[in-house]
Amino acid sequence: MADKLQDTAKGATDKAQQGASEGSKKWDAMSEDQKKQTFDALPEDQKKGKGYYEWIKEGYQHQYENWMPWIEDTYLSWFTKDNKTSYAAKDTLDKTKITGVDQVDNLQGDVNNLVGNQFGKGGLLQPVGDAVSKEGMNRAERGGKDESGSYGGVAEKAQSAGQGVAGGAQSVGSSVTEGAKSAGGALGGLFGGSKK
Repeated sequence: MADKLQDTAKGATDKAQQGASEGSKKWDAMSEDQKKQTFDALPEDQKKGKGYYEWIKEGYQHQYENWMPWIEDTYLSWFTKDNKTSYAAKDTLDKTKITGVDQVDNLQGDVNNLVGNQFGKGGLLQPVGDAVSKEGMNRAERGGKDESGSYGGVAEKAQSAGQGVAGGAQSVGSSVTEGAKSAGGALGGLFGGSKK
């Protein structure tokens, strides 16, 4: 079982490294002078008034934003039952232990794990935890961007869905109001509250 897990992990790691390494192999093979020449050959509109070291720093920051959320998600899925939401919930709740009494702190720790596990693998709220991890926390780490570097995607879909829900809620609300008026009139007439 452990060998199969290691083979699966190695295969996934090799595949990820292969995809990522194609572009970085060329970059890594370049000397510092070649990298500077590449920067110097860029048109001014791509340099955006930046110097070489600012350009390099921005490139590394871009890679960090792209890879770190994936690395964190992969680590949590391979070695724990947590996603970022359940991990953060447990971590935050663990900071609330203030009694100093071992039995109470143990009980509180168990309750914290129970709550956090509901957002993780197999929990009742796993879909919520996965969505918040991917679209909330990962986007926050990337400055609001999704995996493709876009600010749109789910945010645009959520806006249109929200408009549809608001319209539906409005019609449901008016139907309920009309039903309550009818029921109120009937009850009022039953108890002599109807004026004729």
